[in-house]
Amino acid sequence: MICHLLGLVGFIGPLIIWLIKKDQSPVVDREAKKALNFQLTVLIAWIAGFVLCFVIIGFVLLPLIWLFWLIFTILAAVKTNSGEDYKYPFAITFLK
Repeated sequence: MICHLLGLVGFIGPLIIWLIKKDQSPVVDREAKKALNFQLTVLIAWIAGFVLCFVIIGFVLLPLIWLFWLIFTILAAVKTNSGEDYKYPFAITFLK
């Protein structure tokens, strides 16, 4: 759950948890990879949205990306805390 919640401050939190705990717990390894993949996907979306601000559409996309990121990060933390396996929608798999 901590991996998902640390995603609220960026991809560095899940990255640190994954690097420290990946060999100690397969569950933490799996969940940290999911959180990290999602945070990196959102980072790419933020960069694309910022670039698209030059053609005005980015001003609409950035709030939607922010809302999407917030809702799914909190949803993942809640589901993981209750013991369920959560898969982020639209997350690019960088780490398997």
